[in-house]
Order: sequence, then structure tokens, then C-alpha cells
Amino acid sequence: MIGIFKQKTPANLLLLLIFGVVIKLSMFLHPHVPDIQSKDGILFQAILRFLKPTGQSAPVIYPALSFAFLYLQALALNRLINEHRMTSKPGFLPGMAYLLVTSLFPEWNYFSAPLLVNTITILLLLSMFKIYNEQQAKGTVFNMGLGIGIASFIFFPSITFIFWTFFALLVMRPFRINEWLLCLLGVTTPYYFYAVYLFITDQWSWQKILPYVTIDLPRLQQSFWLACSAFLLCIPFLIGGYHIQNNLRRMLIQVRKGWSLILLYLLAAVFVPFVNSTDTFENWVIVAIPFAAFHAPAYQYPTQKWFPLVLFWVTVAFILLYQYYGPGW
Repeated sequence: MIGIFKQKTPANLLLLLIFGVVIKLSMFLHPHVPDIQSKDGILFQAILRFLKPTGQSAPVIYPALSFAFLYLQALALNRLINEHRMTSKPGFLPGMAYLLVTSLFPEWNYFSAPLLVNTITILLLLSMFKIYNEQQAKGTVFNMGLGIGIASFIFFPSITFIFWTFFALLVMRPFRINEWLLCLLGVTTPYYFYAVYLFITDQWSWQKILPYVTIDLPRLQQSFWLACSAFLLCIPFLIGGYHIQNNLRRMLIQVRKGWSLILLYLLAAVFVPFVNSTDTFENWVIVAIPFAAFHAPAYQYPTQKWFPLVLFWVTVAFILLYQYYGPGW
């Protein structure tokens, strides 16, 4: 499988889809129906209300939507890594790694607000890579801020990604105060139009504009399965990080900056679940994108061909055991 996904062939689009269905089949057998929670963003609550009539008669619509988002996100991440030559050879390993990483925790396959936000953050990454070679990047910078503003209406803690965006501007471009202000303007634009709507409909309230924010440590239930998932998440990440560092001198300057952006994204994403935290792993799916990006080199760079194969099949075997012989999904 590793040898097949190393190749950049159109047939791998279908193979990646089949691979995703196989390792995530349990999510269709036991559909998870999300509930509307006060901590969800206004836009996500509206989406759940829209889907509720269909979801009551056909709950499989929720895992179907989740899988569609996961598959499209895997393809988008794969395109990002290949298009910007983040690894030595283009292929489908980043997409494969993303589907594997998101299968380590059942909650990362639920239809949730953070899962939808992952789509926006991948688009933000594409924009951040784009502005490196742009002379006039004002439109792109505004759109980056707008993306964060929209994401906060889906999952409000994602507003903290504004700090990651500022760091990205420092890494990818010379400091220009007008671009930073444009980014802030983009963030506030959805709030402006929503405030106008509330005022016109006589529903004005500061609580609706700025939801409550709490910072707390999530109370997560410890288990053997959780420890194994964390182990299989961190070990390939460390191996991939080692190989990236080992090949850093041979990379172009924009590629090195790109890996810095992904690492900064991971640091920002780790903080997000502590804002309005819950007792499940749903909010932690935000970290799946940078972890998958670092997992891909762990399958590509090792000179011993047996090592990536063992790592891959051990991960797949654990995921299947977790689903059918463990606590299940």
C-alpha cells in the first residue's frame, strides 16, 4: 500500500476513497447523531437544525457528510503538500496519512463544528503559501481574515487562529501594517453584517455577537485504547519531523517557511481545544491536519522499506481492533 500511495496517479483518487471507506466503515454501521450545543457556533447550529428532519429518519446522513469532508480535506492537504513540493516526491501519502490519523479517535469522525473548520484552515494554509510570491497580496490577506471570521461562526474558539495568521504574515512577507489591518477587517466583516441583521430584526444583544469564552483543562477519560492512539499519533510525527529536519538544507526557502507555518499551526491548534473545552475529543480534530502533514515524510523518507510497511499495517490493525473488538465507535 505504501508503494502504491507513493505514486502520483489518477487511479489513487479512487484507491484513497476505497481505503477511507474500509478503515472508517464502523462510522456508517453506528451513526453518531450530533446534538445542538450552546458552545457550537451560530452557523453550525443553523446547519444542524436544517439537517435534523432528515437526520431523524436517516441518521446515516451525518457519517456520510463527515466522510465527505474528511475525504475532501485529505485531497486538499495532499494537493497542498504536492503543489508546493513539501516532500521530495509527489504522491498520495499525505492524503493517506490524514485518513489514518483521523481514524485513531472515534470523535474525529463525528459530524462536528471543528471538522468543518478544518476545511477552512486548509484553505487558509493554501492562501498563506500563495502570498509568498505575490507582489500585491491585499485581497488574499483580507480573504484569510474573512475565513477566520466565518470559521468562528462555526466554532467560536477558532477565532484564536488570528494569532497564527499574524505569525504567518511575519514568516511569509515583510511587515506591512496595512496588511495586518486588512486581515483584522476581514475577521470583523462577518460580525458587522451579523450585527446589522440583529439590529434590523430587533434582536440586538452583545451576547449574540460575542459568545461566552472559558479556558479550562478538558477532563478526558483515560484508557488503554486512548494511550495506544496517542502513541501511534506521536511516533510517526516525531519520525517525520526528524526526516524533515534532516532534509531541510536541501529544501527551497519557501518550502522551509511552509514547514514552519505547519508547525506554527500545530502549536495554535493545540491551544484551541482548551477554549470552551468539552469532555470528548471532538475539538481535538483541529490538530489532525499538521499531524498528518508530518506523518507523510515518516512513510516516504526511511531507507529501510520494511519500516513504513510495519508502521502502516500496525496502525491499520489497531484502528480495526479499536472499532470491532475494543470500545467501538
